[in-house]
Amino acid sequence: MKVSRNELLYRETYIVIEHNHDDEWIYVNWRGYVNFDTVTAGCEKILQLMEERQCFRILNDNTNVEGIWSGASKWVGEDWMPRMRKAGMTCFAWVYSPSTLSRLSTDKSLRHMDDSEHVETFDSIEAAMDWLRIN
Repeated sequence: MKVSRNELLYRETYIVIEHNHDDEWIYVNWRGYVNFDTVTAGCEKILQLMEERQCFRILNDNTNVEGIWSGASKWVGEDWMPRMRKAGMTCFAWVYSPSTLSRLSTDKSLRHMDDSEHVETFDSIEAAMDWLRIN
């Protein structure tokens, strides 16, 4: 069995962004406590790398996020997500954090989106990957 590794594109203390060449998606691993500044900086980097790589499916993993980041929820839903769609994003698999406060922030972002048809939320990384593979 061939074991593939993702290509590391960007790393900060709060985020790691990789390109999965086999499945053709960008994997985003958010980590720790995030706030408005780190969320907006990380999201802008995702948009930049998506466009550079011409890879329009995103696996957004919040499994390792702790705490609330709802201060950025409106910006994510009303500003960043529409720009992601305009840039060509086709699928966005969003894996919930086990942290209740982080989950509430995710749900708040979704409520701020006019068009969330391209976004699905999941409780496990495996379910998110399965969905991306068929979309």
